[in-house]
Amino acid sequence: MTEIVQFTARTLVTDKPVPFGAMIVETKTGKLLLKGLNAVAKENDPSSHAEVRTVRMACKKLKSPSLRGYTMYSTCEPCPMCMANLLWAGIDRIVYGATIDDANRHCRQIHIPATEVAERSDMTCEVVGPVERDLAYTLFTHPNMLRAFKAWGNASRSKHVSDNGKRAIA
Repeated sequence: MTEIVQFTARTLVTDKPVPFGAMIVETKTGKLLLKGLNAVAKENDPSSHAEVRTVRMACKKLKSPSLRGYTMYSTCEPCPMCMANLLWAGIDRIVYGATIDDANRHCRQIHIPATEVAERSDMTCEVVGPVERDLAYTLFTHPNMLRAFKAWGNASRSKHVSDNGKRAIA
């Protein structure tokens, strides 16, 4: 986890910091395949989450749609889109640092845990986390990242319960 947090932290001194990074290693040996970062703003693509981008790059590098035999380390718990992508790729295991709730203190999230997505699938992927949560969470609380969150417009969002009892974000 330390390696991917340090890799991701390099963005914190740039004009476009991101707290989301992922890396893929061989499950048996721990040998690094590659690392990736969130690029939603850079690519103007809401699906360019770190986990999805890293899977895309890994599959291209391996010339295979399968990541069996590999483990992903992510600075944050995968959102449902990312977790589904990991399942479709057949990755063995995902190990994450910060939680969805940690991320939601600063930016919008879909509140479905990675474990629930995995449990509701007929595909398998071991979900491990949070691991080194405090370390991973430092990516979210760095002053430059806090400024970026504010610029993204997420700092002022508020949560409330609507008339029908469902949770809504205004």
